[in-house]
Amino acid sequence: MEERASVKEHTTMASANDSKWQKDAADQNFDYMFKLLIIGNSSVGKTSFLFRYADDSFTSAFVSTVGIDFKVKTVFRQDKRVKLQIWDTAGQERYRTITTAYYRGAMGFILMYDVTNEESFNAVMDWCTQIKTHAWSNCCVCLVGNKCDMEASREVSTRQGQELASELGLEFFETSAKENINVKAVFERLVDIICDKMSESLDQDPSLVNSQTKGTRLTENTAPEGGSCQC
Repeated sequence: MEERASVKEHTTMASANDSKWQKDAADQNFDYMFKLLIIGNSSVGKTSFLFRYADDSFTSAFVSTVGIDFKVKTVFRQDKRVKLQIWDTAGQERYRTITTAYYRGAMGFILMYDVTNEESFNAVMDWCTQIKTHAWSNCCVCLVGNKCDMEASREVSTRQGQELASELGLEFFETSAKENINVKAVFERLVDIICDKMSESLDQDPSLVNSQTKGTRLTENTAPEGGSCQC
C-alpha cells in the first residue's frame, strides 16, 4: 500500500512539474532555453549544489529529494540570454523510472558523485548507461566530484576522477556546494559547450531559427547533429 501511494504521489508531482515547465516555456524573453539534469546517487549533494547555484544558499540539513523538481535561472553567455531549467533528480533506485522519463530533451547533464563515498563514484558507469539509454546521443555531460571541502574524509582522489572523465570523454570538476567551489564554473562550462554546439548547428542550417520568434526553445528538432556524449 505504501509503495502504491508513493507512485501515485510522484505521478501527481510529475504532472505538476510538467505544468510549470509548459508555463515557463511560454515566456519567450530569451534566446535559448536549455534543459539540464543533475543526476547521481542519493546523498551526493545534488540538491545543495542546485540551491547554491540558483539561490546562493546552503543548508547542512539533509532531505532526500522525492522524485524530481527543478529551478529556473537566466544567464548571459556568448551574448545570448539563456534560460536554464535545471532538474534535480532523486538518486534512489525506486524513483529511477520517474526520473529517467525526464532525460529526453535534456541538452546537458551534471553527473555527480561524492568524493567521500567510493560507492557513488563506482556508480558513475551505471549512470552513464542511463544517459545512453534514455537521453539524446548529442547531449553534453560534465562529471562532478562534489564535497571536495571534506578532504579528511576523501575516498576518491582527484586523479581517479580525472582519469575516469578522460576515459569517458567528459569534462571534469571537483566542487563544494558548502564552500561554493566551482559550482558556477560547472554550469558556465556546460552552457558554453551547448551554446557552441548550437551555434555550429545554426551555421550549418540557419532555418532552425524562426526569425519571427524572439526566443528559441531547443527541441529535438533543433538538437545539433553528430553528438559528443561519450559516456
